[in-house]
Amino acid sequence: MTAEKEKTTAPAAPPGSAGRTAKRAMAGRLSWGLADQAVCSMNNFAVGIYVARSLGLTAFGVFSLAWVTYGVVLSVSRGLATDPLVVRFSGVPTASWRAATARSSGTALGVGAAVGAVCLVVGLGVGGRVGPAFACLGVVLPGLLLQDAWRFSFFAAGTGRKAFVNDVLGCVALVPAMVLAARVGSVGAFVLAWGAAAAVAAGYGCLQSGIRPRLTGAPQWMREQRDLGSRYLVENVGVSGASQLRAYGLGAIVGVSAVGVVRGAELLLGPFLAVLMGLSLVTVAEAARVLRQAPHRLRLFCLLLGGGQAVAALLWGAALLLVPDRFGELVLGGVWHSASELIVPATLGVAGAGLGSGAAAGLRALAAARRSLRCQLFASACYVGGGLGGAAVGGTVGSAWGVAAATVCGSAAWWLQLRSALREHHRNSIPEVRTS
Repeated sequence: MTAEKEKTTAPAAPPGSAGRTAKRAMAGRLSWGLADQAVCSMNNFAVGIYVARSLGLTAFGVFSLAWVTYGVVLSVSRGLATDPLVVRFSGVPTASWRAATARSSGTALGVGAAVGAVCLVVGLGVGGRVGPAFACLGVVLPGLLLQDAWRFSFFAAGTGRKAFVNDVLGCVALVPAMVLAARVGSVGAFVLAWGAAAAVAAGYGCLQSGIRPRLTGAPQWMREQRDLGSRYLVENVGVSGASQLRAYGLGAIVGVSAVGVVRGAELLLGPFLAVLMGLSLVTVAEAARVLRQAPHRLRLFCLLLGGGQAVAALLWGAALLLVPDRFGELVLGGVWHSASELIVPATLGVAGAGLGSGAAAGLRALAAARRSLRCQLFASACYVGGGLGGAAVGGTVGSAWGVAAATVCGSAAWWLQLRSALREHHRNSIPEVRTS
């Protein structure tokens, strides 16, 4: 019987091999996420630099207003469409993922079409310098949001390579589009060029996934995900809405050129801002996997994630302080001198945001939507208050320092909420002991 047992029993796996395999799989997914974010960073940086050098400070401020507005619409799309997808459909069977992705991407496309129509009408009615930029933004919003939806969908499925390829294609398509926009020389032309490249990538995403976005499935998707989607919508709009209020308020208090100066400083820290904006592409999905496989490691995962980003942002900011003025002028042109004064406060703000994003990923993985919503509303209120209060007291530089202080306070709130959520999850996971 011993010999028979030896023949029929599979050899035991070496101790720790399962853990090593899981770590290698996570490292692979994170590597594709970092590669994809690197492409996004280069893309955003190149667009900003090219527009700043081509149009000058005031026109760059108008372009920045359109960019910030796109960020608000993107947050609406993510809250309703892709954030629930990442939380609930990461690592699920392929059939479930495909059905959910068709409805989620259809929701993103519907948001782009609806809000784009509003932007088009408002832009045509406003006129002036700002109107044409917003009208063109309305035309390209559906393609922009659909491309972003594919990226989330691919990372939820654990196929980050497809998101990377998609973004590379978008960058390639952007080159001739930007050259044509430079010949036209208007803000609207650059907005159309940026959106046209995204539309090419969005169309290729349909081929990559083999899925057609289901616009008719959007109402069903929002009904099914309303418990998370409604809170994520408010939370995300709180983030981007705060940025938009600060930009509009700064333009009213100091001037439109001040918006261009702030955007110039953000471009200098572009790699980390791009990672923060697209954080949930990778980290929320990975945090959800950690929670399912080893819940006790979620706190450490979030701490390493947030701490690593904060340290990297501080190192990058320190390197920027060593950049010679001649090189800075070569990159940003006339925007450099004003933007370089914001490097220190902008770096501290990004470091604080990076630290808080680790806790935010943990709260999303725990589906603690109420806690994350409260935390985000508090952080957004601090951001608007610090940015506009600082602008009233100290102009553009004062606004940057106000935002830095607000971001640090918001990060502390995120970590306090994560600690409470982890304790609650631990209590709920302990089975009750019945006594007879």
